[in-house]
Amino acid sequence: MTDAKTLAYINMYAIFGSLENLCALDSDARALLTNKKPISIGIEVKDGPAATLTFKNGRCRMEDGIAPCDIKLPFSSCEKFNGMIDGTVTPIPSKGFTHIGFLLRDFIKLTDLLSRYLRPEPEDLMDERFFNISTSLMFYTISVAIAQIGNNDEIGKFSAHHMVDGDILLSIKNGPKATISVKNHRLLTIKKAPEKPRALMEFSSMKLARDLFDGKVNSVACVGDGSIAMGGMISMVDNMNRILDLVGLYLA
Repeated sequence: MTDAKTLAYINMYAIFGSLENLCALDSDARALLTNKKPISIGIEVKDGPAATLTFKNGRCRMEDGIAPCDIKLPFSSCEKFNGMIDGTVTPIPSKGFTHIGFLLRDFIKLTDLLSRYLRPEPEDLMDERFFNISTSLMFYTISVAIAQIGNNDEIGKFSAHHMVDGDILLSIKNGPKATISVKNHRLLTIKKAPEKPRALMEFSSMKLARDLFDGKVNSVACVGDGSIAMGGMISMVDNMNRILDLVGLYLA
């Protein structure tokens, strides 16, 4: 069972939040935003998440909450916002009709490109560059989704309640890294390695991480053969893995 509110937080911070990483990793994404005036989109969901995306100099930045923005997209419910993500709801701006061209052109191209990386065709993954970008974007998306599920999903919150304060290093060897920071049983994902992790979980390679994300290998077996390394306070990793098991349900 999935929860609409939890899914809305995942769609906001894990999916739309990955536009930051898309623009950093992909030259085509940067080209869509280069040599254009900066523009910001505020997205506000009633009884759900609110964030602002700013596009400037080929980059994207997400800030929590509604900052002063050029375009504002309000949603009356989490279900309506989730509907925009799955293509069943068309958003209507409450501000910024003069910038509608950006929404209909460049923003849709960016989200379509992100979707191509997050839901790739098998033949696309044969290209090494595409494979690495796609796997990195999946890693960041999953890392952020862990925090959103731990904070909002009832089963996820149960696991988070059993996590002590501290930082967990989640990483792919020679690849992307993230921090799952725990404080008072609330989780926050930071897209870089922590200075002093209290626990860690590292995948041995991009290929192994990809196989795990695609469900081709068993994580327990990987821990057994050492291709997934765990260390520090193992109870933190165990509870994070229980949350991780729920990520596939929401991102399916």
